[in-house]
Amino acid sequence: MSTAGQQRVVTPVWEVTRPARPGRVPGVVMAGLRDRGPAPVDHRLDPHPVLTLALACGEAALGIDEPTGRQHRGSLVTGLGFGVGGAARVRAANVEWVQVRLSPAIALAVLGTGPAELESSVVELDDLWGERRAARLREQLAEAASWEERFARVEAFLAPLSAGGPAIEPELAWAWDRIVAGHGQVRVEALADELGWSRKRLWSRFHAQLGLPPKRAVKLVRFDRAATRLAGGQAAAGVAADCGYADQSHLHRDVVTFTGVTPATVAGQSLVATADMAWVDHVPRLPARWGKARPPVSTGRAGHRRQRGGATRGGQVPGGVRVYGPVTGDSKAVS
Repeated sequence: MSTAGQQRVVTPVWEVTRPARPGRVPGVVMAGLRDRGPAPVDHRLDPHPVLTLALACGEAALGIDEPTGRQHRGSLVTGLGFGVGGAARVRAANVEWVQVRLSPAIALAVLGTGPAELESSVVELDDLWGERRAARLREQLAEAASWEERFARVEAFLAPLSAGGPAIEPELAWAWDRIVAGHGQVRVEALADELGWSRKRLWSRFHAQLGLPPKRAVKLVRFDRAATRLAGGQAAAGVAADCGYADQSHLHRDVVTFTGVTPATVAGQSLVATADMAWVDHVPRLPARWGKARPPVSTGRAGHRRQRGGATRGGQVPGGVRVYGPVTGDSKAVS
């Protein structure tokens, strides 16, 4: 056996629990994670096209170390695309936490801070919500007797924030949903044309309210789908073709840019299997209050009124517990 074969990375064992019923807060996807590994967690944090809340459920705290050397512990929020370059690390031992993935379309309402302010950053929840509110949620999760009770308490906490808070412009919410529904295989020029906007107008408003330019959003969503498939054991050549890359070299460059490692390394060192992370549920879709994800009526460049069709929210993945451990081809790391 080769030296490389003998030096396989031993990944932690995660027990992952999904809610047993569909979520009641649109734009939110949750999972419960419990570390069951033989050694403390220490792994690369890859970027995702979501904002993520890591809500601590016990005394042990999840930690994220930034490339700058800054360390964050406790209940945390990562911004859209945090972890680009692969230098951020997740560190913890014997942790239990609820992972909440937020569509950037509702981030301002739920967090009180827009995705633009949180782009590529990590913030402790105490600093974002204030110590009293964050502590109240932490206490509720610690007192809960089961994962289902934890999920219910998180939903009850987030629902009024989502319903009563400010939202981004509906045109931008629709554009984001189209990018997600198209798995990042969407032309920005086509989005602008469907909205009846100039590319410059779409770029400036998208960047200001979502925190990154629309072309960058397209690349991030496409990368996330490709990385999930690589981690699920699919060959790089097939992933490149299925995910809309020009060729395998194009995929290689994107993966290295986003993670700092090669596609083969992404496949071999990821931590949580994707069997329960179907794509439509992996990146939450738009809240139903935006016309069931239908786009706005817009005046076209020729002066005509146009109504555009949009995708409806996809189905939910059934709940249950899965244990994923140190086997080759484990799926993408949960952040």
